[in-house]
Amino acid sequence: MQKNKEHIVLKYLKGDKVIWGTAFLLATISILVVYSAVSAPAFKFFGGNTEKFLIKHVIFVFAALGAMWVTHMIPYRAYDKLSRGFLFLAIVLLIITLAFGVDIHGARRWLIIPIVNIQFQPSDFAKFALISNLASMLAKRQGKIEDQTLIWQMILWVVVVVGLIAVADFSGAMLLFGTCMVLLYIGRVPLKIFAQIVMGGLAVLSVAFVFGQRGQTAISRVDQWINGVENSNSANIVNSVPDQLQYAYMAIARGGLTGVGPGNSTMRYFLPEAFSDFVFPICIEEYGMILGIVIMIIYLIIMFRGMSIASRSATAFGGLLAIGLSFSLAFQGLVNMAVAVGVLPVTGLPLPFISMGGTSFIFTGMSLGIIISVYRGYSDLADDNIEGNAIKKAEKKNVKVEQ
Repeated sequence: MQKNKEHIVLKYLKGDKVIWGTAFLLATISILVVYSAVSAPAFKFFGGNTEKFLIKHVIFVFAALGAMWVTHMIPYRAYDKLSRGFLFLAIVLLIITLAFGVDIHGARRWLIIPIVNIQFQPSDFAKFALISNLASMLAKRQGKIEDQTLIWQMILWVVVVVGLIAVADFSGAMLLFGTCMVLLYIGRVPLKIFAQIVMGGLAVLSVAFVFGQRGQTAISRVDQWINGVENSNSANIVNSVPDQLQYAYMAIARGGLTGVGPGNSTMRYFLPEAFSDFVFPICIEEYGMILGIVIMIIYLIIMFRGMSIASRSATAFGGLLAIGLSFSLAFQGLVNMAVAVGVLPVTGLPLPFISMGGTSFIFTGMSLGIIISVYRGYSDLADDNIEGNAIKKAEKKNVKVEQ
């Protein structure tokens, strides 16, 4: 009886140890850095009570890990059946958000969940819905990949979802569009069709870039990234960039290789969104470039681990789903870090599983859990085959003994 109980426990703890390890490591880094980075808003709004932010953030961290555990227990094939329904729901939520959502910094990206009074960003759900739906369509039509009905369905879904997100969140839409293109390329979409989808997506993004809720902000950020704040001939490179990047550069410079120590950041009092979009410079300031490199490696591990899991998946849907979700997380992490060091213009994208957040944190945990679910799909199948072979060998031995 005791062995049976142990077997049941082990069964529910199965999963990819690498993904689990990276998730717990990122969650630990998040709690440590966010606790320090929230000092400025804590003093501004709550008289220095950083514990208020810490408790709230820790709750979301554990909620995300809980969501990760729940989704890793659900067979990934279930998302194949639900993907189309998720996509319709996501589109409805995006439209409602654009019409009635909470306006923050000139863009409507959030809805308020009644009773609990928590902000919910439908674009996080829409990203998962679009990726899972594309994976489902590609997996079912691998033998008819040039079917015109499939082509127009893929174009329609990508254009509609990416377009709705781009109106209020251009950088998030660009990231999702790039992930979808990777998914379509790996899904063996012919180059001619692939080019058509790319052109359609870029056209929609261009319209959203010019006329969207954050269009002028996006144009301004790109202009500042190319020409600088003052002028392109500025002798002082620090003064030629926006204030938030100036403080980010100073935080990185202060951190050096080993950092100034936990809780000793100075730039957290000046850097806007130091606990969210610009948490990476605070990581380096307090813990040094060593931690920055570790974080970058973690995201690369998630991406390559997703590719490894996809290559061994028993189904095309599982493989495409693992690739789509892992690339989405890795791309966002790398883009956030590239912004912090000035390689890309300011985007407003958080650092996955590190930046302080609510529903975005939970959806990241869900994505990691689904990747593990794909791993469990072929891992459990392998275990069943091993067990079946062992039973067959035992039966053969019993037959020989009886004879």
